[in-house]
Amino acid sequence: MATTHFGLKNPCLSCGACCTYFRASFHWSEADDAGGTVPVELTVDIDQHRRAMVGTTDKHSCRCVALGGIVGFGVRCEIYELRSNVCREFPASWVNGEHNPRCDEARAARNLPPLTPDDWGTDEPDLPLAA
Repeated sequence: MATTHFGLKNPCLSCGACCTYFRASFHWSEADDAGGTVPVELTVDIDQHRRAMVGTTDKHSCRCVALGGIVGFGVRCEIYELRSNVCREFPASWVNGEHNPRCDEARAARNLPPLTPDDWGTDEPDLPLAA
């Protein structure tokens, strides 16, 4: 079941699969030592132009250092407001009404079912409109 926040369902808060499956790499200028927001101590150099989040460069034991919680139950990004654009721009399946096969791939790797459009919405009961 999706975790809720102010009555809105957000299955990402009970997932975290993308943070344990994909390398989170981004341009070096997104780190805070270069004027960006991502804490540089949580990054590793990939090449002269890119950095990645610590923990995401080994495909066999991938887990972003900034991910807190238990994948598939309850998770959070410990640097949510400071996260890189690659994390900000990764759309979960159906969050904007569009399927994302990469989200499904990450979820499948963690034995989670693919998201559906019904996973998004509210936990508020459907009540009749007031007259």
